[in-house]
Amino acid sequence: MAAATFPYFSQWETPAMTLPVLSEGSSALLRDPLWRASGAESVEEYARWAVNICGMACLKMILAARGETHRTVDLARACTAFGGYVANDEDQSIKGLIYALFVTFVAETFGLKAKTITNIPTAGIAPLLEERAVFIASVNSQIRWPDRQPPSKGGHLVLVTAATADAIRFHNPSGHDQDSKANVTLPASTFDRFFANRGIAVTL
Repeated sequence: MAAATFPYFSQWETPAMTLPVLSEGSSALLRDPLWRASGAESVEEYARWAVNICGMACLKMILAARGETHRTVDLARACTAFGGYVANDEDQSIKGLIYALFVTFVAETFGLKAKTITNIPTAGIAPLLEERAVFIASVNSQIRWPDRQPPSKGGHLVLVTAATADAIRFHNPSGHDQDSKANVTLPASTFDRFFANRGIAVTL
């Protein structure tokens, strides 16, 4: 399996915030001392967005690999302008990521060629990457604990950077420790338990 060449970024500005967020919810992010680096105008805006932008963290890694620096909330706002997120100011909810509109966003804004992939088996990921692509995969967020049986598949996005028939390597924007964050390598059979068989392929 080829070595990953993508910088790692957490969806939190302070990567160690994962466990507090899991135990307390987004309110824990009001204590993140690095929140301003996200591009948010207030810590409240940061806390609202950070729990929803695993996809923007994946995009940030892709863009960083070609030498570009972007802030996650800036990316989220730009993606929202294309409909990739729907932010409801009344109840503070955020819907997304909406894949098809994300594809339009990255094409028009960054010149990236991307496509939505559905009904793809885990074994189909490796051939995708042979085409000079990375894959933003929908997995259950409990993939940070691969020994667990997830209650469902999907709901969280990770950046798959390398794959073979037997193993998948990825960056997890909400990993909680060193082993669950960058260049995580899992057997394909383990990854499959969490994988919702859909995502976004981005050609480099």
